[in-house]
Amino acid sequence: MNILKSLIVALIIAIIAPTQAQTADEIIDTYLENTGGKENWKKLTGTKMVAQVNQGGMVIPVTIYSGNKGEQAVVIELQGKTMTQFAFDGETMWSTNFMTMKAEKSDKETTDNMKLSSNDFPNPFIDYKEKGYTVEYLGKETKEGAETFKVQLTMEPVSVNGVESPSISYYYFETENYVPILIETTQGDNKTSITMSDYQEVDGLYFPFSMSQGPQPIEIKEIVLNPEIEAGLFAFPAEK
Repeated sequence: MNILKSLIVALIIAIIAPTQAQTADEIIDTYLENTGGKENWKKLTGTKMVAQVNQGGMVIPVTIYSGNKGEQAVVIELQGKTMTQFAFDGETMWSTNFMTMKAEKSDKETTDNMKLSSNDFPNPFIDYKEKGYTVEYLGKETKEGAETFKVQLTMEPVSVNGVESPSISYYYFETENYVPILIETTQGDNKTSITMSDYQEVDGLYFPFSMSQGPQPIEIKEIVLNPEIEAGLFAFPAEK
């Protein structure tokens, strides 16, 4: 009797599992289609986002650059000066020390973790299986006042204080338009939460123009697709 019961349970799991996996894929496919189409997303070579951050009542202009080889740079205007707050050229990650105003390279662990996300532009869900990622549909939840589909994305493990840790993100897709309105990411003991809203069309693709990480709101003013980027923007500055 116990053997028969175990077989029935195993059969139910075998039937449900692919259904859930397919449901996750359907949500992702609909999301990509609704925001411009997978093939159009894959044609992107880079983005430039002109934004502003409100920090303690002080508005700081920010420009965020991203490239299709993992390059990233965040350039800010502060007290009349323009400086690169953070940059990554695919190999070297660095930032500006606001005390000395000099560029400093990030440590090896931080840089290696950054390299893992180099193939995630413009979206980690695109060709996720080829990247070795997995997805799982976890049901519906109410987030930010809206009904959402909760999808778990498991990526390559990262190193946290020398210990390999899972890298798991929970995406909450609003059920009406199938766009994510919240991302919760866990890497070891580090947890981050990003909310997204005000999706707008830019040359056929849809982007959130309002985002917030914790209490830090980011308002996007303009997004440029496939921009011309100054040579050397991402590279660690040569010593003078």
